[in-house]
This record gives sequence, structure tokens and C-alpha cells, in this order.
Amino acid sequence: MTQLFDEKGDVHPATVLQAGPCVVTQHKTQTRDGYDAAQLGLVEFVKESRLTKPMRGHLGKNNLPPVKFMREVPIEVADKTQPEGDGAVKAGDRVLVDIFEGERFVDIIGTSKGRGFQGVVKRHHFAGGPKSHGSMFQITGSIGSSAFPSRVFKGMRMSGHMGAARVSVRNLRVLGVDKDENLLVVEGAVPGPNGGYLIITKAQKPPRERRGFAGAATVDPLKAAKRAAKKA
Repeated sequence: MTQLFDEKGDVHPATVLQAGPCVVTQHKTQTRDGYDAAQLGLVEFVKESRLTKPMRGHLGKNNLPPVKFMREVPIEVADKTQPEGDGAVKAGDRVLVDIFEGERFVDIIGTSKGRGFQGVVKRHHFAGGPKSHGSMFQITGSIGSSAFPSRVFKGMRMSGHMGAARVSVRNLRVLGVDKDENLLVVEGAVPGPNGGYLIITKAQKPPRERRGFAGAATVDPLKAAKRAAKKA
């Protein structure tokens, strides 16, 4: 992570992501597989001997380089009546960071950092008990009912394993795109450690701007009403 300053002098926390280069390793179609999707692989330095024989055969069909991180993403089919061979996506196509040029928001999916076994204060932000002598601090307390229903309800917030879960962050603002180095700069933090792998997609539900205001800045209605009253 880093920080960037805008033209107003305001500081914005930013995360620099290496988005690619990726390659399409397989194109799944509606007729053959039952759905439309593209299998993408991140091209990184990996020895071919580290790949399994099924993976070598899968990549060798289209003479593709060894990939280290592979995921499947859905694609939008504009014209479903055209033949499959005439589609825009085919195995061997390169996917670079320029697909996010002109996009204002992106969605990022990653795996959060593993925290191990944690208590309720750290895991669920419980306040805990009194910190005086003789009191029990940072414990769960009573979790069950009395004679009825005499059981613990499902979903009860208790101690347990924390982190190492799939986390989706929606609508991160795009601050910049570097085509030469395949870098994408987004505002805010992303899940996972430094050097972790992420899935970056275009925002499915980008936020809408308020009517009557251009740009990201908003106007305080109370102050605007006072200024209008002074002018009147």
C-alpha cells in the first residue's frame, strides 16, 4: 500500500496491484459445458517440472506457457446466435490491465490473512467484562438458554478459527492504470497479505452519483440552504 495526493491536496490510501499478464487457457461454452466462462491463468515464472502431467497436457493443447495461478471467470455473450468459433474469446488470448481503462470501480476477491484460533473480543469485537481483580475479562460468558430450549443456537458468536476465508471487496475506486508494467492502482485496502493472489473484475453494482451533483464531491444540504437564505 501507499498514499497518493490529489489536486486538492487530500491524501488517499492506495494499493498497487500487478494485474497480469494473463492468458486464456480454456473457453467454456453453453453448448459444450452448459455455461459461458473463460479460464484465466496468471503468467509467472514457474518450472515446467513443477506442473502435473494433466496440467502440462491441458496447457500443451494450445501451446500455452506454464501458469501458476488459474481461475475461472464468467463472460458476457453479446450475440448467442453466432457460431462458437466466431466468438471473441479463445484459448491463447492475452488479458492485460488495459481492460480496466475507463472503469471507475472494480470488485476484488481474495483470501484474508489467517489469524488462527481467536477469542470473541478479537474475532467478533466483544467489549469484554470488567478489568478489575477477580473478574473474568475477554471471555464469552453465558451462551445457552435455561430449561428451554436447552441448546445453543446455530450461528452463535463464539471463539474459533479466524481469517483464511474468501473475502470480496466491492466498488474500489480506480486511481490509475499503468499499461507498461500492468499495474492497477485502487483506493483503499484489499484482502490478503503482500504478494497474495487476487481476482479483479469490473464492478457488478457500481455506486450511482447523486442527481444534481457532478463528480465525487457532495454538498452539505444544511450549508447550502444557509447560503441560499443569505443570498435571498
